[in-house]
Amino acid sequence: MNVLSQIIIGFIALLHFYILWLEMFAWTTRAKKVFKTIPEDQFEKTKTMAANQGLYNGFLAAGLTWSLLIADVNWSKNVALFFLICVAIAGIYGAMSVSKRILFVQAVPAILGILSLKL
Repeated sequence: MNVLSQIIIGFIALLHFYILWLEMFAWTTRAKKVFKTIPEDQFEKTKTMAANQGLYNGFLAAGLTWSLLIADVNWSKNVALFFLICVAIAGIYGAMSVSKRILFVQAVPAILGILSLKL
């Protein structure tokens, strides 16, 4: 896998580990400053739901990290491609259903990662 792909995948993995932390462990504190469109009174009510979403983001981050640790180049690219496609689809769905901002935060980096694997 080329260095550009590794950098993009590493960035996306870190981003999703950060989202995991926000949604699972900092939902009623730090997340209020990040998710400004959610009314403050909703954070405590949605704590369990957010933790569940955070767990899914953790799975994406773990898969992307795993792809960076695989020695076989073809296998590494295939695993990375699978998880990048998952992130891109989640980002597109999030942009359509929640906020257009998700397209740029989540889907665009994943699409750039997918394209970088073709180099």
